[in-house]
Amino acid sequence: MSFAENLKKLPGISHLAAINLLDAEGNVVASIENKAGSQGSLTVYNHLAQTYGSINAEAARKGLELFAEHTEDERLNPGKHPNIARLLAIDAGASALRVKHVFAL
Repeated sequence: MSFAENLKKLPGISHLAAINLLDAEGNVVASIENKAGSQGSLTVYNHLAQTYGSINAEAARKGLELFAEHTEDERLNPGKHPNIARLLAIDAGASALRVKHVFAL
């Protein structure tokens, strides 16, 4: 399935302003905001957090499946899709990340 098709099956994100990704020490290492250009990534990461509790290796593998054609594009063009690059790194052994939801007002 394509990324667009996968997104249609995932929970909505209208209640979120952003997701903060935290390292083991609790430092914010990345944020994914609910704005044009990052809403697909926010949808995927929100689903992964709800399903797996963190962005661990298992969650990363599922995320790479959900990003579909964009995962291959990141492999061919490293750095083009930072949110996918992060999942590739975790799948390859980088530390898992905790997720902190930032709710919309």
